[in-house]
Amino acid sequence: MNVSVERTFAEQQDAADSLAPLRAEFFIPQREHGGDSVYLCGHSLGLQPRGVARVLNEELKHWAEFAVEGHFASSRPWLPYHELLTNSLATLVGAQPIEVVAMNSLTVNLHLMFASFYRPRPGRDAILIEQTAFPSDQYAVASQIKYHGFDPKTALIEIGPRAGEDVLRTEDICSLIEREGQRIATVMLPGVQYLTGQRFDIEAITRCARQQGCTVGFDLAHAIGNVPLRLHDWGVDFAVWCSYKYLNAGPGAIGGCFVHERHARSVDLPRFAGWWGHDKQSRFQMPSTFQPIVGAEGWQLSNPPILAAAPLLASLPLFDKAGMDRLRAKSLRLTAYLQSLLEARLSKALTVTTPSDPEARGCQLSIRLHRSADEARVAFDALAAQGIFCDWREPDIIRVAPVPLYNSFLDVWQFVAALEQALQ
Repeated sequence: MNVSVERTFAEQQDAADSLAPLRAEFFIPQREHGGDSVYLCGHSLGLQPRGVARVLNEELKHWAEFAVEGHFASSRPWLPYHELLTNSLATLVGAQPIEVVAMNSLTVNLHLMFASFYRPRPGRDAILIEQTAFPSDQYAVASQIKYHGFDPKTALIEIGPRAGEDVLRTEDICSLIEREGQRIATVMLPGVQYLTGQRFDIEAITRCARQQGCTVGFDLAHAIGNVPLRLHDWGVDFAVWCSYKYLNAGPGAIGGCFVHERHARSVDLPRFAGWWGHDKQSRFQMPSTFQPIVGAEGWQLSNPPILAAAPLLASLPLFDKAGMDRLRAKSLRLTAYLQSLLEARLSKALTVTTPSDPEARGCQLSIRLHRSADEARVAFDALAAQGIFCDWREPDIIRVAPVPLYNSFLDVWQFVAALEQALQ
């Protein structure tokens, strides 16, 4: 297929896309000499929805007008503010509202979940993670092991791909859990792996882990808003996420967590407590004894940061409007189109390390360039110079994420054409 035919095909796909109008709901960074850039970096930071400024300005206005009374008297009272986000977040992760809360940031929430769900004892002190876990998860997990008086050298189990492979096999994960399950206290894995873009089989892994008596949690930083989730039905104990990637809530935005309903009334479950997690009916009576709210809200520490939560009020309605099923359907087409162009035009110059099975990935593809590290970096920098936003990982990986909320087929075509030029 020649270049003009390929471009025409991309434009035709965009013209037929019922979700294409959502692109106008976002600010697209502009190229130096005008025109939209090609932004394929939603796996690192999502674009700003146009409604964010309005919501933030409304909260600043409420603060100016009401001061402390804004907790009760504004059009969106701050006291129950996080509750405005609950239903949409529950829909995105496949949960009941009682199982979800918007609070803190991802790693803070991870530590709070470990306080409750990592209960090591001699002989059963291990945590299972993937070998290339995001550093923040690695640091958090190792520090939890040390905090409880155990040694990460023996209590941290890292599973990696088979020799010569880039991604993990579900059967290998489950085999390891079955083999080592009696010494694994907690399984902690990603919903979508940040480096390879691999989508983990949460249902199968959870089933294996629970059969061995392990608690099981997932980091959904790269999964929420990217792939369909059914955490309640799958029986996951806990999950955590950020909202600045696929949820488009901006840098430093509020994170969230999931706690399965079976733990909702476990008041004896150890946890770190804070005022905002206390029973709402008696909170302002200032009792000396902590009584947790039933459900995930009972893990809150402090009142929500309003200005860090407000952007979600502009972003989440876009997910509600589009529906995750439609977004996923478009995502599958976009990423398949990206893969097909790479294979047709650049198969000798690169390898896609993300699984080729669409069900085993989200929207991201990780591309290993067949170049020296220095030459690969030069190619990446050439993309940036052309207004192509993607992500670099040492020594030779470019991560690209066509996000169905705002990316187009033409974006994908332009990226591949620019990459081909950069590699020449």
